[in-house]
Amino acid sequence: MKRKAPVVKNQEFEATVIDITYEGNGVVKYEDFPIFVVNAVPGEKILVGVTKVTSNFGFGRVIRRLEESPDRNTEIDTKVLTSGVAPLAHLTYDAQLKHKQKQVADVFNKQHVDVEVLPTIGMENPWGYRNKAQIPVREINGEVTTGFYRRGSHRLQPMEDFYIQDPEIDKAIVVVRDILRKYHVAAYDEENHKGVVRTIMIRRGHYSHQMMIVLVTRAKRLPTAEFIINDIREALPEVVSIIQNVNQEKTNVIMGDTNKVLWGEKAIKDTLLGKTFAIGPNSFYQVNPEMTEVVYQNAADKAELKPTDVVIDAYSGIGTISLTIADRVKSVLGVEVVPEAVDDAKRNADINGIQNAKFELGKAEDKMAEWAADGLKPDVIFLDPPRKGLTQELIDAAVEMGPDRVVYISCNPATLARDVALFLEQGYQIKGDVQPIDQFPQTTHVESVTVLERKA
Repeated sequence: MKRKAPVVKNQEFEATVIDITYEGNGVVKYEDFPIFVVNAVPGEKILVGVTKVTSNFGFGRVIRRLEESPDRNTEIDTKVLTSGVAPLAHLTYDAQLKHKQKQVADVFNKQHVDVEVLPTIGMENPWGYRNKAQIPVREINGEVTTGFYRRGSHRLQPMEDFYIQDPEIDKAIVVVRDILRKYHVAAYDEENHKGVVRTIMIRRGHYSHQMMIVLVTRAKRLPTAEFIINDIREALPEVVSIIQNVNQEKTNVIMGDTNKVLWGEKAIKDTLLGKTFAIGPNSFYQVNPEMTEVVYQNAADKAELKPTDVVIDAYSGIGTISLTIADRVKSVLGVEVVPEAVDDAKRNADINGIQNAKFELGKAEDKMAEWAADGLKPDVIFLDPPRKGLTQELIDAAVEMGPDRVVYISCNPATLARDVALFLEQGYQIKGDVQPIDQFPQTTHVESVTVLERKA
């Protein structure tokens, strides 16, 4: 029988916030029924107003704060919290780091895996770190407007300061927006699938300061393109690449398949741990290079790499991990499912004069099963999978190869703990401890590094 919720919409009650969800909402309970409240910090006593009720949980808002937590960041602009740009910004940075450590520890406890989770390594300045922005363009009050979607909705909230993005990128978005206004270029109309510019994407090299502007358009033709190009070049001297990406589909996917170089280079360059990478409009490149260096350094150190090691990099992307560890080992074999990324990785190996790293196209589990059948015996396997984690086939293929160490870089604690439990069932053990790293301050995401070793 379906249980009836003990609360109704618009009901008010006093409660203490007991936890925080993965989305960054505070958790309160009414007769053991969970209600998720925006902008509520654990330990706070609040007057809750119920805004929505489902059969299993409800949503609420803070009508009044009766007792404030010392973990509350009182300096934050409420616009940031309503926009969904920085869902943890209402916590002090120290509290965010503790929350992320707890998040990783909790999922291992749920899997009954006994391991020490170290304190999260954080940033010195946890603001303005993102080197890439994808900002929707819509018409509001008859004007081309840029901003971010309101939390939990698809309604654009006009914004000029995105807080977690490189401030130079924030300035460039406003410049490009004003140029589009000047030439009356129509913003995308989602409902009717009309208009021209859908998204402004900007990438800026953290070290190189090279900037790429990508205008994602619904139309194949960008009206007044040459005037727009000239104005962008004049206003933004760091720009080395202006690209039009065409996306004619009625979809939430941001980028289309077609890129046209309107002016300049087809990629920008930046460095990571002393290696140079070419980054195109569609390249997957970590958005916080400063902390990516910390993650990779930590992973390489924990792996205890030796000059005789043969290494597999199972989700090699544009070669960032493979090429930053190549100097330390005998050889690296990367596998990646996206053809453009494999091309990028090969080009990046050439740019850096690295000859002991090879990249192949395919699904990691298929390639690894193939390599295992060929008798390849790697010493170390690096795994840096997407949020959904590993497949059973990949884990089986990795175990069959019998590497001494498996280095798991995770962006999702839940799938990490699940996958680690599967390795433990197949004769591996956790080496040392798990290290969370804050690659995305002010947001709910946490990266971590775990090393597994084969039991003797």
